[in-house]
Amino acid sequence: MVIFASSLGTVFEWYDFYLYGTLATFFSVLFFPQGNETAALLAVMATFGAGFLVRPFGAIVFGHLGDVIGRKHTFLITILLMGISTAAVGLLPTYEQIGIWAAILMLVLRLLQGLALGGEYGGAATYVAEHAPAGKRGFYTSWIQTTATLGFFLSLAVIGGIRGVMDAESFKAWGWRIPFLVSVVLLAISVYIRMKLSESPVFKQMKAEGKVSKNPLKESFAHWYNLKYVLLALLGATAGQGVVWYMGQFYALYFLEKSLSVDYTTAYTLIAIALAIGTPFFVFFGTLSDRIGRKKIMMAGFLLAALTAIPLFKGLANFANPALFDAMERAPVTVQVTPDCQFNMWGKQASDCAKALDFLSKKGIQYTKQEGTASQVTVNIGPDIMLSGFNEDEYKAALDQAGYPAKADPAQMNKPMIVVILTVLMLYVTMVYGPIAAFLVELFPARIRYTSMSVPYHFGNGWFGGLLPFISLAIVAVTGNMYAGLWYPIGIAVMSLIVGGLFLAETKDREIHHDAKYQ
Repeated sequence: MVIFASSLGTVFEWYDFYLYGTLATFFSVLFFPQGNETAALLAVMATFGAGFLVRPFGAIVFGHLGDVIGRKHTFLITILLMGISTAAVGLLPTYEQIGIWAAILMLVLRLLQGLALGGEYGGAATYVAEHAPAGKRGFYTSWIQTTATLGFFLSLAVIGGIRGVMDAESFKAWGWRIPFLVSVVLLAISVYIRMKLSESPVFKQMKAEGKVSKNPLKESFAHWYNLKYVLLALLGATAGQGVVWYMGQFYALYFLEKSLSVDYTTAYTLIAIALAIGTPFFVFFGTLSDRIGRKKIMMAGFLLAALTAIPLFKGLANFANPALFDAMERAPVTVQVTPDCQFNMWGKQASDCAKALDFLSKKGIQYTKQEGTASQVTVNIGPDIMLSGFNEDEYKAALDQAGYPAKADPAQMNKPMIVVILTVLMLYVTMVYGPIAAFLVELFPARIRYTSMSVPYHFGNGWFGGLLPFISLAIVAVTGNMYAGLWYPIGIAVMSLIVGGLFLAETKDREIHHDAKYQ
């Protein structure tokens, strides 16, 4: 009952949080200024990222409450905040109706969601781990690890179901609001379930003996001994786990949709299949970590993700849009940029050169930039086609002539191989994420556990991981290389492999009761 109640509530909370990311392509034209699709998408990704930026602050606020007043009451507060702010998104007026206030209100609600989620995970993980018998903490807490993926999967299922019963124009106009409003029902169920829970036995014993921390923030961060472990947990575990997670799920989805021009229904379906196949492995690797240790599994996940990310995404390109992949090999695009070419990620493009780069980026066309001296931008498509200046119709005709498809052709897709690649990416996610809740719980003493584990987790996931879509898409937009965005998650995974491999100890055999020796 403890696992089910904690996990189910967290599933609903992740559902709320990921609706925004899943519907990001709709928000880019509803809540932000129009005229530059690349800028609008980056703006919506930045707003999405803002919710991640405040997650550590939510961890500080709610972590403090969780260590002072208890685990149960704190994550009742977080789920209420999450549910109300998510339902409010479904009632927001658009940019066309109230102008820039639409974007501002969306940002405020995203910040509230981020604060709530910042307090949720640490509470659920701590609560379950403190109920788990010795030797089974990896197994018990791994069920919580499935909640992020299940919440993401639930959001895809709800959106797909609604899209299946209404036409595209109706969904774009108002149907997108329904999944957000549905969260009111999920909120009521979650609150009811959590009201039935009792407090963690570890916290109850600490409270009975008067050993509850009076200032968990000071104990967690003002003393170097504990702060050192917070920093090591961040750099050696949660940062790498965050980027591997978002690369394998969100960035893979955006890559299919934006870079490879796969229609959203097909992209969501393929991702959902991979999620369904991969999700049981959270429990598998959590259970395995009870036997062989948490650290070995997580470090292996970092290593595999770093070594194979680019080959796997190239495989996605080859199997999802073979015509595009062949065209890039046969007729590569080279852009001779003008000296004053300034690509603006945030607004309308001023020069023909910047307009050309923006056009290619929106179409998912990979290009190589070369410094030019001419007053007009020159675009070469393979050895035979050269364009000067910018005329959208001419560019479209030239790309069509060179064999660049406007959209991925479902008939040419190798869907089984796409699912295989997405599942491999999911397995990396389960390797780094399955054992990490037990690892973080065991790393810190009970009196400051909620605070100490929540902060590095949400810095790692919220900052390093949550900003991955924005950072990677910006790198792609600036460089023109559709694979260049992967260097960010690869670099962070390598950092965690080195720091974690050298400085973090194995934790699986540690005691976690309130008076256990901390080392």
